[in-house]
Amino acid sequence: MKKQLLLTLLLLISIFGNAQTLKLKKRSTDALGGKAFALSISDSTLSLQDREQKIYREIKKGNVPDFLRKLVEISDTSLDLQVSYYVLADYLSIGSDDDFFYVPMTPILAQKVANLTKCSLPTKKIVDNIYSQAKIKLSPQPIPPTKAMTTVPVFIAHTDSVLAQLTSILATRHLGELVAGNKKDVIISNKIYGEISPRVVIYGWHKLDGKVIQPVYNKHTNSWADYSHGIRLVQKTIYVNQKKTSLEKALRNAKFNLIFSDEGSIEKSFYPVFENY
Repeated sequence: MKKQLLLTLLLLISIFGNAQTLKLKKRSTDALGGKAFALSISDSTLSLQDREQKIYREIKKGNVPDFLRKLVEISDTSLDLQVSYYVLADYLSIGSDDDFFYVPMTPILAQKVANLTKCSLPTKKIVDNIYSQAKIKLSPQPIPPTKAMTTVPVFIAHTDSVLAQLTSILATRHLGELVAGNKKDVIISNKIYGEISPRVVIYGWHKLDGKVIQPVYNKHTNSWADYSHGIRLVQKTIYVNQKKTSLEKALRNAKFNLIFSDEGSIEKSFYPVFENY
């Protein structure tokens, strides 16, 4: 009997322990800091595809802050179900805890990173749930729109703006607590598909009053990434009444999709990815 209880306990520890960790290599001690990496891709002659290949390689090598590696649990008890899923504590960044750079990207790259880390991108409803449960709610820091809003120097400027606000809050909070309000989300939605050209769907950027700056929007093609875009990874494995399943399956399920989606079933909960990208 004792042996059986021990095995059960070990199984639960294994399930829930693994569920909370971002699946990436350990960060190298000689990895570039966030600002140095951002400057390394800021050359205006670098094509978007080349820039994103560099970003992908850096993430694949594990150059991601430690505070993002322990995922944060989001709970939902609607529909008389106990639901748990795990998300990044903040938007995806490159660098260390002391020097990180929020890295906007196209949905093509975002999906590649999600696949690499066994994650998904969030739905609109998940974004709202994350905001409601965030311990640290930042005030959005928009930059007036210009042609430069898709360039790395503006990405850096926005990171600096967000960090100026976050740093003052961290006097009483700490990295690794759930942060929201600092970026729009690249989301999964039925609106990804059905247009003549592939699309990116964005949503969010909640203000302190809880209202969003950005309604669900799909008028940009999938090659668009501006300074305001954030990538919030959601672990594919979720738990419904303590039973393991996947977000992809739940979004297709006639009942469970209501927990995660306010647009009904999402049959293709991913962005198209191209082998040569």
